[in-house]
Amino acid sequence: MIPAGSVFAFLAEHRRALFPPETFADMYAPVNGRPSVPPGLLATVVVLQALHGLSDEEAVAALRFDLRWKAACGLSLYDQGFDPSLLTYFRRRLGRSSDPDRIFQTVRAVVEQTGVLAGRTRRALDSAVLLDAVATQDTITQLIAAIRRVARQVPGASALVAAHCHAHDYTDPGKPKIAWDDEQAKNALVSGLVTDALTLLDHLAGQDLDGPAAGAVGLLALIAGQDVEPADDSDGTDGRWRIARRTAPDRIISTVDPQARHIHKSGQQRDDGYKAHLAVEPESGLFTAVALRPGAGAAHHEAAVAPDLLATERGVLQILADAAYAAAELRATLTDAGHRLLIKPPALKPAVPGGFTLDDFGIDAGAGTVTCPAGHTVPLAATGGRYQQRRATFTRLCAACPLRDRCTTAKTGRVVTIRPHHDLQAAARHQAATDPAWQDDYRRWRPMVERAVAWLVARGNRRLRYRGTAANDRWLHHRAAALNLRRLINLGLTHTNGIWALKPITA
Repeated sequence: MIPAGSVFAFLAEHRRALFPPETFADMYAPVNGRPSVPPGLLATVVVLQALHGLSDEEAVAALRFDLRWKAACGLSLYDQGFDPSLLTYFRRRLGRSSDPDRIFQTVRAVVEQTGVLAGRTRRALDSAVLLDAVATQDTITQLIAAIRRVARQVPGASALVAAHCHAHDYTDPGKPKIAWDDEQAKNALVSGLVTDALTLLDHLAGQDLDGPAAGAVGLLALIAGQDVEPADDSDGTDGRWRIARRTAPDRIISTVDPQARHIHKSGQQRDDGYKAHLAVEPESGLFTAVALRPGAGAAHHEAAVAPDLLATERGVLQILADAAYAAAELRATLTDAGHRLLIKPPALKPAVPGGFTLDDFGIDAGAGTVTCPAGHTVPLAATGGRYQQRRATFTRLCAACPLRDRCTTAKTGRVVTIRPHHDLQAAARHQAATDPAWQDDYRRWRPMVERAVAWLVARGNRRLRYRGTAANDRWLHHRAAALNLRRLINLGLTHTNGIWALKPITA
């Protein structure tokens, strides 16, 4: 009844070897006896749940009524399983333990013991947008929700709200009843809500608050300032505000999940949620590392997360990635580590359509000179500015230059700016454009990561089920562990005499 070679059949035979009791021993107090439900059973359910994209209730229902799940978890025909809340408690224990990602690490140890990655030194890096589990809120909804949260979580704040905040009935979670097509009425409401928020913050200033209360006050302070600006002819001191005509960087989009963000994966793709950062061995399709981060902010950019994905790797690698990973600092770090890089450099944009790009200039950073396509040479200025750039100015030489129309539209002439590691980036662009071996390897191996991304988001798993970075990062690791386990089983995973190995599958 259980399909041979399936994840269910494998877990039915090997779940105890995969998840022995000692794997989770540190999560439970030894003086209180063993857990009412064995953690190995809970881990097995978590793996199957992540593999099939089920909620806690759906997973426990499958455990009760699906014979495949019963066999995989070692339950008898009439065993009713357990309450779904136990899965919540188990994930919470994992999160508070010394190794929250131990299920992923357990499967990773199996991968290493099989030797499936031995000699396979390619790693493809990519990221995927995962949609958040909450609704994106507008400015007014967020202001009301943030004030209500402070009233609930800060001692004495509810009395302050009742006494000093009058723009809305904050016992009502809904939106105020106004004429929403009346811009003046809407601005008056925004002004009142912002004034209430600032008044409440002023009364709470200086108080020694605990974690949840301090978090609620901090969230209100962020919400009160991120989306509003003083009204016309106002500096804000008169209490007149309006919704700003711009989107704040790193904008909070929901008070229900303050860590979710707007995501611009490309000029056309705009979503709300998080990014899953992935490192994949492209030949086998196995995930070697994963990480979930907020979808915006320099600290969560692909190039900033990449070193974390490669931190546990040993030896020299061939790293494949798209232009999101082409930052000069990352390229320099990986080059210094001795890795071979197949990271696609972004195309240079000419100042004039069809005209000269930066690579058409002869740049000698060592000598400190730049020569333009017309043959004029000027010195590079000293390093300076936020990005430690150097500039070469051709202003007077451009006036009578016959190539001006192909070089610049600036009235004062062309200014060439280079940043640190310019030579490294220029060499990468040249190699990508002219090296057939580089091009063949990139075309052959880089697309394989898209297959892994497709596996990751299949069965509705692009939509997250949890709130916050930590909970969703734990889910991502469980999902990757389940997919890795399924892939190993398809490659012939066996367990004999305490050793994990791959046995070739014969027809």
